[in-house]
Amino acid sequence: MSDYQISKVYPSDKRTNRLVSELLIKEGIRKDGNLDYTCAMFDDDMNVIATGSCFGNTLRCMAVDSSHQGEGLMNEIVTHLMEVQFARGNMHLFLYTKCNSAKFFGDLGFYEIVRVDGQIVFMENRKTGFSGYLEKLKKETCECKAYADLTDTDKRWLTGHAAASTDGSGASGPVISALVMNANPFTLGHQYLVETAAASCDLLHLFIVSEDASLVPFSVRKKLVMEGTAHLKNICYHESGPYIISSATFPSYFQKDKSAVIESHARLDLAVFTRISEALGITCRYVGEEPTSLVTGMYNEIMAAELPKADIQCRIISRKEADGKPISASTVRQCLKDGDMETLKTLVPETTLRYFESPEAAPVIEKIRAEANVIHY
Repeated sequence: MSDYQISKVYPSDKRTNRLVSELLIKEGIRKDGNLDYTCAMFDDDMNVIATGSCFGNTLRCMAVDSSHQGEGLMNEIVTHLMEVQFARGNMHLFLYTKCNSAKFFGDLGFYEIVRVDGQIVFMENRKTGFSGYLEKLKKETCECKAYADLTDTDKRWLTGHAAASTDGSGASGPVISALVMNANPFTLGHQYLVETAAASCDLLHLFIVSEDASLVPFSVRKKLVMEGTAHLKNICYHESGPYIISSATFPSYFQKDKSAVIESHARLDLAVFTRISEALGITCRYVGEEPTSLVTGMYNEIMAAELPKADIQCRIISRKEADGKPISASTVRQCLKDGDMETLKTLVPETTLRYFESPEAAPVIEKIRAEANVIHY
């Protein structure tokens, strides 16, 4: 271990924050906007020679000055950040790193989940973390009512982890599709998308983004999704967990511009989704068209190009409209912010409306009204 000191960097310490940013830029990394802890290592002249940060249960923005590389300083930074995380109660940790650094983090006890060659590697500190998640998804599938309603032949096809289109007897396997949604909150547009997907398959895996980074809490979003789709009998619901990546936790600090960030995010998410699809026999993913969103538009384009390479269809469904305009969760949040309940009635199913008219929704509505901007692109 070196004689250099590692200290927490406080937001009010403008000098050290500037030096941290300068070091990151020097090493080809931009400071991430999503950080909740930063540390710095100083030399005898109080220059920052190494740094690292946390956000949630991820490690990020780690760098060592090129003049000090090879001294084992990154090892000390990672050890320090892990101690901080463990003290917070975060035992399952994740990090993103450049491809040429993956082996180094592997030697520190991190395991590769997926990678986008030439761009980024997604890693965790549990050897069986992702494989355990896939087993959990399989177990949830076998226990859901939609699975119970399948024919015995289709069940054998699924439980046999069939990768081909038949079970070996010439019989076709079930049509299995997937949807991933945040539903912040659940709208008539979301309902239409789920209904469209469910009508075209035997079993629909509906993944609800479980990270609590939205104005509407996950517990509420999950409740509204399930209530708003209760009339559909072939759905298997899943929480996304830490593997289906949300924009709130995806790092932008390795990418040079906004387009590169979106592309990296999409490709990494699709690499994870492909592994999930292999485990569950998914052959089609449904997504909603997003005519007003640059981010979602690019994401959908990449998805449409990449998923077929893994033998997964990508079906982009046109948005349901109200008064000639696409229904969006952003518009719903604006109605809640403005107290426009009449317009809200045209945008959400009865189950969502009933929730927002109830006393239970008061804290959520208060949070939305306190937000300066509820329109997210």
